[in-house]
Amino acid sequence: MRAVDGIDLAVPPGAIYGVLGPNGAGKTTTLRMLLGIIDPDAGTRSLLGYDRPLEAAPLVGYLPEERGLYPAMQAREAIAFMGALRGLPLAEGRRRADALLEEYELGHAAKKTIRTLSKGMAQTVQLLGTLIHKPRLIVLDEPFSGLDALNQGRLETMIRAQATEGATVLFSTHVIAHAERLCERIAIIAGGKVRFEGRVDEARDRLRPQVRLRTRATSGPWRSAIPADAVQNGADWNFELPDDGIEPLLNALIQGQAGIESLSIERPGLHDAFVAIAGAKAAADMAAPTVAEKVA
Repeated sequence: MRAVDGIDLAVPPGAIYGVLGPNGAGKTTTLRMLLGIIDPDAGTRSLLGYDRPLEAAPLVGYLPEERGLYPAMQAREAIAFMGALRGLPLAEGRRRADALLEEYELGHAAKKTIRTLSKGMAQTVQLLGTLIHKPRLIVLDEPFSGLDALNQGRLETMIRAQATEGATVLFSTHVIAHAERLCERIAIIAGGKVRFEGRVDEARDRLRPQVRLRTRATSGPWRSAIPADAVQNGADWNFELPDDGIEPLLNALIQGQAGIESLSIERPGLHDAFVAIAGAKAAADMAAPTVAEKVA
């Protein structure tokens, strides 16, 4: 059985790029092949210009889906230790760790052991360890798993800050909302294949905007202006925006005395685009918990 099949991705420098798909789609396998943790059976890969990905390791920060810190290690020392693994001198790592912990309002936890921290704090510490050596590329595998809304928002802020400073951020997620808020470009993976690659707005533009209309009148000549496949729910009508735009529809409604109470044009969200691209089953599978969430 193939975990991935013909994956072809190119992540632009300085981008926040999301790999979106349900559990088992091949996201983690793809990231691990890119980083050189596992080797592909066929094909080529280049990481920051290196054909051998492990040679680029000092330039990369990687947060795996399965979190892991030494429980007895202090938060400050854990961050410095992760920097040392990437070639950062331990003394400099400690200095940077103190600065980062203060910046993210965790200075009080610097000398606390990992086992005494909350899940959100421990995950933040591991993320800071991922960033401590100022990597050019930051790879985050399901970074939002198991975090509450407050810590998810804090993590989104950290990701945006890293991109602003010039880093490239590549992350996988099964939560569509995070990709929609953070990413300019995404890859949608389902069944080990890339179903879509491009800008978020390009994915959304695959679906036509939806019109939501409410009228006082229930019948009249204006009804012929509404598409035949429109869905009626009481006084509300829902249908795709016609090819010729909203103006002819408005004219027909006004001249036909429909009595417009409300009319809105709603652009499809990324979730709608995902369903159209990957299928309803893949979208349903997105709600399944990740490995990290199961462990939590």
